Amino acid sequence: MGGTTERRTTRRYDLTLPVLVRVPKEKAIDSLKGKTRDISTRGLYFVMDQDPQADSQLDLILTLPTEVTGGTEVLVHAFGKVLRVEPRIEDGNTRMGVAAVIERYDIVRAEARP
Repeated sequence: MGGTTERRTTRRYDLTLPVLVRVPKEKAIDSLKGKTRDISTRGLYFVMDQDPQADSQLDLILTLPTEVTGGTEVLVHAFGKVLRVEPRIEDGNTRMGVAAVIERYDIVRAEARP
């Protein structure tokens, strides 16, 4: 683990999960697709093609896999705010890296799989 000191109180997961993103202020009805890079109960970092403005409200839907939940797949609907946006090069393409804080979230569905 190297010599890093863990100062965070929430556990962080380096996870690449698909995330659906809506930015209510942008008047876009369609959900935009993104991919998380890092997630915790307080916030997340994800990458998408569009460039949301800092301080934009976000409406996010993501599916937590069984590795995180320790049981069943869980669908989470989170509401938060963009903290910062930075350009990133991924696979030779420029995408936007978005750091967001999660203000509240609801567990939408947790289904046991047979």
